[in-house]
Amino acid sequence: MDGVFLDCLGLLTSRTGFQGVPGEDRQHWRSFLVKLGADNLKGARSEELFVALQKSVYIVYAMLGDVSIYVVGKDEYDELNLSEVIYVIMSCVKDVCGKTPTERLFLDKYGKICLCLDEIVWKVII
Repeated sequence: MDGVFLDCLGLLTSRTGFQGVPGEDRQHWRSFLVKLGADNLKGARSEELFVALQKSVYIVYAMLGDVSIYVVGKDEYDELNLSEVIYVIMSCVKDVCGKTPTERLFLDKYGKICLCLDEIVWKVII
């Protein structure tokens, strides 16, 4: 899985990288999301949602304890649909961790979180 962790920022991607994002744009998106989180998530309440628009792409993001979660989409995946998705992801993370996660707890439970999210997507719940 191609991803990066920077200051509690987890970018989860497919095995082939950022699905639908050309290679030359991947670094731009990593940098953009890191800056977006640094600018807006300091002092944010846990589970408070933020919305941004970049190059006709919607980004819904939030802090969950010490962990930043970003959901990105465009066209029919607007901010309303993405907010539903991020609520499911946050619920899954809290269920697996048993509470609002710290960075350490999130990393310890990372495999179970991925398995839970995979099952949700496989069953087409979101």
